[in-house]
Amino acid sequence: MAKHQFQTEVSQILHLMIHSLYSNKEIFVRELVSNSSDALDKLNMLVLTDEAYKGVNFAPRIDIVIDKEGKTLSISDTGIGMNEADLVENLGTIAKSGTKAFLEKLSGDQKKDSKLIGQFGVGFYASFMVADKVEVISRKAGEEQAYKWSSMAGSEYDLEPAERDSHGTTIIMHLKDDESEFLEAHRIDTIVKKYSNHIPFPIYMDKEEWVAPAEGEEKGHNEIVNKQINKANALWTISKSEISDEEYKDFYSSIAHDSSEPLAWMHNKAEGALEYTTLFYVPSKAPMDLYRVDYQSGIKLYINRVFITDDEKELMPTYLRFLRGVIDSADLPLNVSREILQSNRVMAKIKNASVKKVLGELAKIAENDTEKYDAFYKEFGNVLKEGLYSDMGNRERILELLKLNTLNSAEPVMFSKFVESVDAEKKEIYYISAKMSLQMLKNSPALERFKAKGIDVLVLNEEIDTIVFPMVTEYNDYKFVNVTDAKLEESEEEKKEHEEKAKGLESFVGQLQNALGENVSKVETTFDLTESAVCLKVDKEDQGYMMAQMMKQFGQMGGDFPAPKPILQINPNHELIKKLSDSADMNLIDDAAHVLLDQAKLYEGETLADTAGFIARLNRIMAKAL
Repeated sequence: MAKHQFQTEVSQILHLMIHSLYSNKEIFVRELVSNSSDALDKLNMLVLTDEAYKGVNFAPRIDIVIDKEGKTLSISDTGIGMNEADLVENLGTIAKSGTKAFLEKLSGDQKKDSKLIGQFGVGFYASFMVADKVEVISRKAGEEQAYKWSSMAGSEYDLEPAERDSHGTTIIMHLKDDESEFLEAHRIDTIVKKYSNHIPFPIYMDKEEWVAPAEGEEKGHNEIVNKQINKANALWTISKSEISDEEYKDFYSSIAHDSSEPLAWMHNKAEGALEYTTLFYVPSKAPMDLYRVDYQSGIKLYINRVFITDDEKELMPTYLRFLRGVIDSADLPLNVSREILQSNRVMAKIKNASVKKVLGELAKIAENDTEKYDAFYKEFGNVLKEGLYSDMGNRERILELLKLNTLNSAEPVMFSKFVESVDAEKKEIYYISAKMSLQMLKNSPALERFKAKGIDVLVLNEEIDTIVFPMVTEYNDYKFVNVTDAKLEESEEEKKEHEEKAKGLESFVGQLQNALGENVSKVETTFDLTESAVCLKVDKEDQGYMMAQMMKQFGQMGGDFPAPKPILQINPNHELIKKLSDSADMNLIDDAAHVLLDQAKLYEGETLADTAGFIARLNRIMAKAL
């Protein structure tokens, strides 16, 4: 017998299972049965597609055995099984890098935390919620030697050779004294029907049944019968009209390892030149790894009900990575490889049709159930926006699903509703985008001329907005125009007046330019401001700006690239500018130039690099004014 140390993260999870998560202990059955189903799925695929496994007997079943005297509950399967290395890798360590995120996500709320079990591949360890000792006896298909893994949930586990008649895995839980409820057949039967009824393999258990008296007998008797306790039919293959809402929810629970109810589901069967079935669920809460590069795909691919993979991110686009569910096709070869899958025309057609179906269903929810759609958008709205730059073919559909803040509305509005307020002749959708608080962005000087004319503007203050919307140029016949690039109409009289005022300030503009030097690209007058004295404008001819935009599109902000120099725009009609332009005090103008630039930066949500200098200049200006 060899002793091994648990990985640190495993020890932490075991401690949580034993000491913290008590609110929903029954899910350990769901997790272990789900693992057994996965093991059977994998063997089924190998037997059908891999020459090395052609001779392996595939007789799929899961057995649950209760031993009241020994106080043990066992769950056994005839799946792929594990050898010594597999046991160490799968039970002694957690390879998934998101485990740290799982641990950090735990809040101390037992009911909430227990729903997280299984989402990060930690389902097996749920057995320690009810057992003070767990033994795993496993033999890998195609190998003769079996191994026994055992642990008392401390910092170590034992691993030794063992005997097992055939391939597969048996998990034996030595239940704690106060967990005797899980030694009752009716309790286990109820849990299986609740969470695992549609596991596509039969689950057997001994049950006591009443046998009526035979002819000539006075009374009947109880008899122990080993019988199947789940339906064992693939839910997605059943007609929608024959499936209850509860069955849909239970199936979601088994495939998503989530005790929360799904927000919505979409069940579709395509027939004709291409035959396939899809069943997609939208979770009510975002998966913990939603924003991780190594997120776990939530879609399982089957071919004629034979499991192929659940680890292929190409099955659906990344902006729909929150989906959970199944794709089952009759038109793909069983031995399809990952490389072939990614370039397969059939799979591409299924993917494209599925995306349109999902987006269409989301649009129906948005139209018919505002409360449900708000709940969806709160969790997944920003992820959906990623599709604006990754899925050109569905860009307009995605835009119509967005709820965005606008200048004239207190609450976010559907984009399709916003478009109704856009000038139907000019067809320009104005937007402002920056990563800052919504209120701060709404008060941007760049919006003053729009406020004055009553024109509504999209106000986009999320980081993802600053990345994706510069690449969105049009919607139907409408053009997207950044507020800084918008040209609002003005009369000939206004144009003439502006030209005269700008000409009269040329000398003052030159003084500001000299005072600020390399801090700005240039200083210029603007008549777009109605309340503010100054604002910043991006110099789009600046190479630094072009490089920053390119890096932003790749999601790489910051780095060693110098920030582009801004253009400082001044408002000739502002009282402060008028008085400064009449001053002959060059020291005052020098201080004011820097204070005005810093003021404009603050409007943009920037942090001042030289706050001491800003305060000193401001103090000198105020001292002169007193």
